[in-house]
Amino acid sequence: MSNASFSREDSLARLREPHPWDILIIGGGASGLGAAVDAAARGYRTLLVEARDFVSGTSSCSTKLIHGGVRYLRQGDIAMVRHALLERARLLHNAPHLVHPLTFIIPAWRHFDRLLYGAGLTMYDLLAGSQNMARSRSLNRQEVIDALPGLRRTGLCGGIRYWDGQFDDARLAITLMRTATDLAATCLNYLPATRLIKAGGRVTGAILRDAETGEEFEIQARVVINATGVHADSVRHLDDSNAAPLLTPSQGIHLVVDADFLPGQQAILVPETEDGRVMFAIPWQGKVLLGTTDTPRPELTQLNDPQPLADEIDFLLRTAASVLTRSPARADIRSAYAGLRPLIHPDNKDGKSTAALSREHAVLVSDSGLITITGGKWTTYRLMAEQVIDRAIEVGRLKAVPCPTQSLKLHASPAQPGNDVYGTDAHQLATLPGHEQPLHPALPYTEAMVRFAIRHEAARTIEDILARRTRALFHDAAAAEVTIERIAGLFAEELQPSPERLTAMIEAAHDSARRFRLSA
Repeated sequence: MSNASFSREDSLARLREPHPWDILIIGGGASGLGAAVDAAARGYRTLLVEARDFVSGTSSCSTKLIHGGVRYLRQGDIAMVRHALLERARLLHNAPHLVHPLTFIIPAWRHFDRLLYGAGLTMYDLLAGSQNMARSRSLNRQEVIDALPGLRRTGLCGGIRYWDGQFDDARLAITLMRTATDLAATCLNYLPATRLIKAGGRVTGAILRDAETGEEFEIQARVVINATGVHADSVRHLDDSNAAPLLTPSQGIHLVVDADFLPGQQAILVPETEDGRVMFAIPWQGKVLLGTTDTPRPELTQLNDPQPLADEIDFLLRTAASVLTRSPARADIRSAYAGLRPLIHPDNKDGKSTAALSREHAVLVSDSGLITITGGKWTTYRLMAEQVIDRAIEVGRLKAVPCPTQSLKLHASPAQPGNDVYGTDAHQLATLPGHEQPLHPALPYTEAMVRFAIRHEAARTIEDILARRTRALFHDAAAAEVTIERIAGLFAEELQPSPERLTAMIEAAHDSARRFRLSA
């Protein structure tokens, strides 16, 4: 695959060409980037645009799991679990540098629960079929204690061990962007769609505006896909101002604490919490991730950069304290983040519970031909992309081409599984200045990674680096904030931004760090 440098200028130049695009995708999260890969892999002339940075919304704020969804068995979503388990296997094969097996243990404090969880996970194994990672197994009390030395032991009677997948959501998203680009798609961040173009009552393109320069582009396309997640209704209203709301926003938050709260490399699933969800405590990149919540947020009008609520933080700390020998407190939180789920529930008027809503996705086509893909979760992004491009072929009357992504290796995928998220690009990273220069003693990132992100991964701001090309803000927001001036210096060398733009970037990065530190 290509290792050429990213050139925003070259990409924008393609927008000035008079040739129409086959497929225009609005939205650079999981579903949009997956659709771009699928469309480009089938040979369609594909353009993807994102109003902010790629994966700057919900898709970078997940629980970092590629999984069938154990809790959906309880809801009876058998088909969704089966599809997700199949997609889990495909991701483990197609992106072995980004998706890895992870062991989970469900502790049981009652013998009945141990039997119940065991039965449920036997069903999980059966649904995975030949793609199962390993069979779940019942553990006695001592086996659970040995596996989870940080677990509360009082009343513990045993547990169940099972396997699922873990990944880095933002890194997978950037890899999808690079895969689409390798396949000749054009992908641009900071290029919002401000208006849809219509002819004869049909959507035939969009007006795009470069957020950096203000330049506008009139884009013609055979078919337009709305893949904007929680913003899907806003784009639908560009098509039809009277379109009924499709989504109800639900907020999920996560807390990041130090690894010594859960020693080892095995995760905990707490199957019953006070709000009816499950809670995970997961080893992740040298930290422990606690999550998540499910809070209806129908009052939200500003859908960018949601903030964890005090009640949500207290809930996660309280739940963690009920199962861990060492109780995390607010002072132990290294980072906290929130994401909004685009749940499909148009008739949900009271907003009382989103925990019970299905995460299944929907592909909708308006009377004018605008295709909207929404709902779903990271694990099934490829399946969602296949379905939406199949529909786009019909709506845009494109030449039908079979979907090739079931076995498509993603950018920089190595021959064997590995722990380096850069995959086969690691050798190129090693040649850049600053390869031996850490950004901060508490962070696993180097100056070379910043340069790589700017040159090859379309990073345009300091926050892009700290939040999505690295995960510094998710690891330790205070440490990440210390690196801002240093990263600004690297931006000055690489892109030569104006002093005003660099100052604005620095201020925005400090604002972002304060959000992750809960001190906004």
